[in-house]
Amino acid sequence: MTKIDRSFIHQACAAAVAVAFVQVAAVPADAADYDVGSIHISAPWARATPKGASAGAGYLTILNNGPSPDRVSCVSSDASAKCQIHTMTMDNGVMKMRPVEGGLEIKPGETVTLKPGGLHVMFVDLKQSLEPGKTTTATLQFEKAGSIKIEFPIAAIGAAAPGVPAGGGTMTQGGSMMRMDHH
Repeated sequence: MTKIDRSFIHQACAAAVAVAFVQVAAVPADAADYDVGSIHISAPWARATPKGASAGAGYLTILNNGPSPDRVSCVSSDASAKCQIHTMTMDNGVMKMRPVEGGLEIKPGETVTLKPGGLHVMFVDLKQSLEPGKTTTATLQFEKAGSIKIEFPIAAIGAAAPGVPAGGGTMTQGGSMMRMDHH
């Protein structure tokens, strides 16, 4: 092997390591799992918001290991004046988000995933932007299991989930932005 070949190989390896490091650094730290009563919460995360945004969204998975249904509501967040659990529906190309009244029911043995394009935690009246690589916290209140403070690692704007490139969860239909009706 010539000196030029070895130099090229070293440069290529260094570039590959640098790219891998940048990709890992862009992903928030792994989210912790949480347990309260018979409820298990996993994979909490939130999306970053642009400066000046008034709302943001958080996602997680909830498993009810108990023998009876439980209901969950979001009662507070360090990043916003209010937090709520929202449902998202499409009506003639208009995205409609509404709070889930009375809390979201999780039946015994059921797993409910709050994810982009569906149920989600809505951070309303943000106090500051949600920045990628940081975290935000919210307190969830379960009717039977009690309350628990959850830390949400913040992924990039438009991320579909931690580790998925931005743009995987964009809100477009047929190449154009959809109108949102948020109440």
